[in-house]
Parts: sequence; C-alpha cells; structure tokens
Amino acid sequence: MEAKKTPKADLTRKSGMFLNLGLAVAVGATLAAFEWKSFDDGALKDLGQVTDNFEELIDIPITEQPPPPPPPVEQPIIEEIPDEVEIEEKIEVNFDVDVKEETVIKEVVIAEAPVEEKADEIFDVVETQPNPPGGMSGWNQYLSKNLKYPTQARRMGIEGTVIVVFVVNTDGSIQDVDVLRGIGGGCDEEAIRVVSAAPKWEPGKQRGRPVRTRMRLPIRFKLS
Repeated sequence: MEAKKTPKADLTRKSGMFLNLGLAVAVGATLAAFEWKSFDDGALKDLGQVTDNFEELIDIPITEQPPPPPPPVEQPIIEEIPDEVEIEEKIEVNFDVDVKEETVIKEVVIAEAPVEEKADEIFDVVETQPNPPGGMSGWNQYLSKNLKYPTQARRMGIEGTVIVVFVVNTDGSIQDVDVLRGIGGGCDEEAIRVVSAAPKWEPGKQRGRPVRTRMRLPIRFKLS
C-alpha cells in the first residue's frame, strides 16, 4: 500500500523560510555584539572644585651655560742677559826710543807706474795726429798732381768720394792701405795707388812718443 500524507504534514515546503530566518537572527546577534558598549559606574570628578591655583606656578628660568674660558696665553719667557763686560785693553807705549833732532825723514813720493806700450799696437785716437808733409794743403797739392781719373769711371760718368783707411808707422811710412767705402769704376784702385805712393808722414804721438796710428781720409773724384 502506498503511504499517504497530507500536504499539511509535508515539512520540506517551509525549510527555506526557516533557513533564512535563522540566518537573519545570527547576523542580527553578531551586529549587536559588535555595537554593544559598556561604561564604568565610577563617580565623575568635578574639576571646578579643585583648589589648586595653576596661575601661581613657579616659573623655572632657562638654564644658561656660561661660555668656556679662553685658552691660557703662553707668555714668552724673557731671559735676563747681564750687561756686557767692558774689556779694557792696556796698550803699552814705549817712550824710550831715542829721537834725535838731526834725524830727517825723507818724503816718500809714489810715482805712477809707467804705461807699457806695445810696439805693434795701433792707435785709433792719439794725442798728436799724424800729418802729411806740408800739412793738409800739401796733401791736397799732392793729390791734384798724382791722382788720375780712371778712364772707365770717366766714360761711365762715375764721380764721388772714396774713403781710404791706412796705418802710419812710427817712421812715417804708410802701409795696409784699404778702401772703407768705394764708388767703383776703377776709382777705388786709383785711391789705393796714390795713397800707397805718398811720401812719409809725420807719425802720431802718444805721451810724447811716436806710435802707429790708423788714419781715415776721403779722396774725391769729380768730373770737370
């Protein structure tokens, strides 16, 4: 036989409702537990009745530390030096020397050392200059008579002054004739020739003695 149940006796129809109801009760209990607050029953103290006067508190000054003292300065040590002892030297003077009135002291004359002059030394400047025979006028006459104008220089129209340099020896003879400044065209060679053939000069003198002297003279070539 089949068991017969009435629809009212079937409990499965309301299981969902009971489940939801149980969940709602559990959540509500959890929230109530978290929100629950408890307070102490101790009596509150009225701060208005406190007799302490906070305005009369003692002000504590700020502690000030003094700066550290400066390091000690080392004074230099001054050593006292005794005064120097003066040393007296005793100079013994012997006055027992016999001095005769007749003794004559000769005056000492210091003569200058003689200046040694080399025989081959040639002077450019001397006290007394060399002179040609008859002086400079005689020298000009000698040149006018003996100087010949070179043909090449005449043909090329060359004219000017040739400066010759030569040495007058102690006996008046002339040597080492050379051209210091020439003009060419044969004039330089003619100037050397005429000076080399010149008669002896009066030698130059230094300290009264004849010396070798270097001379420089101009010789002029001019077309007439």
